[in-house]
This record gives sequence, structure tokens and C-alpha cells, in this order.
Amino acid sequence: MTENISGLFAAAIAADPTRPLLTWYDDATGDRTELSGATLANWVAKTANLLVDSAGLAPADPVGVLLPPHWQTAAVLLGCWSVGSAVSGARPGESDDPQPVDVLFASVDRVGEATAWPAGDRYALALAPLAAPVRELPSGWADYVVEVRGHGDHFTPYPAAGPQDPVLADLAAQRATELGIGAGDRVLVDAARYPDPVDWLLAPLAAGASTVLCGSLDPARLADRAAAEKVTVRLT
Repeated sequence: MTENISGLFAAAIAADPTRPLLTWYDDATGDRTELSGATLANWVAKTANLLVDSAGLAPADPVGVLLPPHWQTAAVLLGCWSVGSAVSGARPGESDDPQPVDVLFASVDRVGEATAWPAGDRYALALAPLAAPVRELPSGWADYVVEVRGHGDHFTPYPAAGPQDPVLADLAAQRATELGIGAGDRVLVDAARYPDPVDWLLAPLAAGASTVLCGSLDPARLADRAAAEKVTVRLT
């Protein structure tokens, strides 16, 4: 098994890059966004190019990610791991210990919290339907979705594993087994109950599964959604 997160991602989409890999629902806004492996790979490549070309990141440089489960969070995290970054803040409890980072990503509702993190480049995310930009951009922040779109569509991940990759890859495989996720599964995830990206992002990738990630999940819609999305595993 690969110890490189970008390798997990590449393997997960290799057989059919056109199949849905990550489908996002937000029952509070009515948003539904479906990304094939190829589409998510495009966002990941643009993010990696943003980090290298605009922020000047080198392998093992620290990046802060103060974002909830979301399809844009997947693009940010996979982009960071593609360039070998050391990511802090993404897993539950990590944001309780602010630390200096070269680049910081934060949702607009966490910008106040993010001021405790010393950072070079700062990118805010609205996490709005249709990847809409931030309506009122805070001073000192750039808008991720605006900036990332200007970067290249292709990026070759660094061959060496990042400093966190071996541990995360092993943990992802372990969690896939614990959660009962197998190759070809369609996994519905309640983002509120499983906020750790190891569970909602990396474990399905490690198993060769696809994900239906649900924010603000409405229990009344669960049965119909599971049927419509051909769900085989529920994490709810």
C-alpha cells in the first residue's frame, strides 16, 4: 500500500476518472455539488499550483486548514498533501493549539479564530453553493476560489511522501476497515458525526470507495438520499 496521500488519490480515480467520487449536500442551503475524480483532481492541481507558485511553498512547509467537512476542503487538503505540506488544524482538536504556518486556509466564520494563527498568506473560503466567492472579504485575506481559478489545471505531485503521509495513509486504511468501507462502496457520511478528514475523505480513498458527504443532514431526507445515491455504507 502506498504511503503517499497523492498516490491514494491517484489510485482511487485511475480506473474511471469520470465516475462520481465526492458528492456534497448541504441540507441547510439546498446545495448539491457532485465531483468526478477528474473534476476534483483539477481543483487539487489548481490548489497545489497556488501553493507553489503564489505562496512559494516547499515540501514539509507548514499549512493551517481551519475548514469543516466540505468538497472545497477536500480540494485544499489534497492540494496541500500533493506538495508535501505539513497540515495543522484540519482534524478535530488540532485548531485548539494555534501555531505559525506559511499558509492559512479558513472558512469565513472562523476568520476571527484564525487571527491567533501567525501566517504568511491567508485564504478565506465562503464554502457557498456554486463555489461563490466571499461577499465581504476580510482585510488581509485573499479569496481562495477567486485566486485558485487562475492557476494551472495540472500538477505532478512530489514523489516523496510528505511528513504526515505514512501515518495518515496507515490510519486511513485502518479506519476503512473499522468503518466497513470496501472497494466500490458508495459511502454516505454525516459530516457532523464524522468531521475528521481521515474518516470522510482518506478512508474512502484508501478503500477505493466514493463519498456522499452531508452537511446539516436532515434525517427526514436520509432514506431517499441513500436510495438515490445508491449508498452501500452509511456513517450516520
